[in-house]
Amino acid sequence: MDKNFYNEASANKLGWSPSWFGEDGFDEDLVKAIKRWQGRNGLKKDGMCGPGTFRRIFTEREATILEEASATSRDKNYSQGIICNGEIVPIAWDKVIVWGEEGGLALPDSCFRSVSGERHPRFFVNHWDVCLSSESCFKVLKKRGISVHFAIDNDGTIYQFMDTNDIAWHAGSKKWNNASIGVEISNAYYTKYQSWYRRRGFGERPIWEDAEVHGSLQKPFLGFYDVQLQAAQALWQAISRHYNIPLECPLGADGELVTTVDPRCVAGRFNGFINHYNLTKRKIDCAGLDLKGLL
Repeated sequence: MDKNFYNEASANKLGWSPSWFGEDGFDEDLVKAIKRWQGRNGLKKDGMCGPGTFRRIFTEREATILEEASATSRDKNYSQGIICNGEIVPIAWDKVIVWGEEGGLALPDSCFRSVSGERHPRFFVNHWDVCLSSESCFKVLKKRGISVHFAIDNDGTIYQFMDTNDIAWHAGSKKWNNASIGVEISNAYYTKYQSWYRRRGFGERPIWEDAEVHGSLQKPFLGFYDVQLQAAQALWQAISRHYNIPLECPLGADGELVTTVDPRCVAGRFNGFINHYNLTKRKIDCAGLDLKGLL
């Protein structure tokens, strides 16, 4: 693969520039700079700024941009429910903002697929966004041309980016997207961002240790705030009631949460609430989330 051509095409699509890596052109020097940055951040050193590298460097840059403060300081007007196939569905949570209203975040039509008729999703996928805020996550999704139905911000605000009846491109395969609803819970993941959260007034994030996924113990990382978990529970409950999705998660023969790929989920046979890692070994979100206990 021509890495210079790939990087230029990626930059045009996602909106980054060689200057993000300290270079001024799409050449071998940029490839080397990307490799160095990837190496410092624990990524595969292929010299190409693909979606994974883009998301990581976008988050790092956002941490130094003052405009990010607007996500914590602006006045917010909250909705009375979430939107499912054009209907207002009650939710036991007082901080919800849907697209199209003041303060809302609306993904363009090119980021998802609209559906004629009523959709009947069978499962709900939990993700973490590896971003600093739901607003940052929204920007990344928009740039990449992908989507998710909901996002839960650091203060517990639930943003709805699109109607749950539309198909979001969040889970991976077309089969999984067609049958699911998804949420991105805001969390930059890496402990180096702890000070950013403190400076913005969110307080100390819990550090999750001893989290295992795909049979591997993860290094300590930032966990979710309690208010985010409470918001997630309210969202799960509202979705469960409206779509008759059982408040169940993949359990093994020992009755404990499956913390790796589950064949039932992969085949689309599981009805309930899952983590993204239940679908593919390429993902580890949401490692450490006590999905069984919270449900």
